[in-house]
Amino acid sequence: MTRKSLFSISFALLIFAGGYWSGMSQTKNRVFELRTYTTNEGKLPDLQKRFREHTVDIFKRHGMTNVAYFTPQDKPNTLIYILAHDSREAAKKSWDEFRNDPEWKKVSAASDENGKIVSKTESVFMDPTDYSPMK
Repeated sequence: MTRKSLFSISFALLIFAGGYWSGMSQTKNRVFELRTYTTNEGKLPDLQKRFREHTVDIFKRHGMTNVAYFTPQDKPNTLIYILAHDSREAAKKSWDEFRNDPEWKKVSAASDENGKIVSKTESVFMDPTDYSPMK
C-alpha cells in the first residue's frame, strides 16, 4: 500500500471517527469507497465545477450515496471523496451504469475539450468497523 493510500485511508477514518454523519441512513452491508483524483496542473477548478454541476447528481441517479468531498490543504491538485454503496456488487453495477450514462459521456467529453482534467484516480473500498459511528 502506498503512502498516499495510507494517508487517504487515515484521513477518512479520522473523519468517520468524529461521527459527523451519524444521522445518515445506515444499511448493514453498506460499503464505503474512498476515491482520490489527482488533476493535471491548474485543472482542479474544472473538476470541481464538473462535480458541482453534474457528477454528484449523476452519482445519485445511479444509486451512489455522496458522503463527503474534500480538497487536501497540502495537495493543491487533489480531490478526495467518499461514496457509500449498498454492497460491493451494487457499487460495480452503479459504476457500470454511470460510465454508460449519456449525460456523463457528454459532460466528460465537454470538460476534457481543453485537455484531460484528471491524471490519476485511486479507489479504496472500506468496511466500517463494529465500533464505527457510521455503518
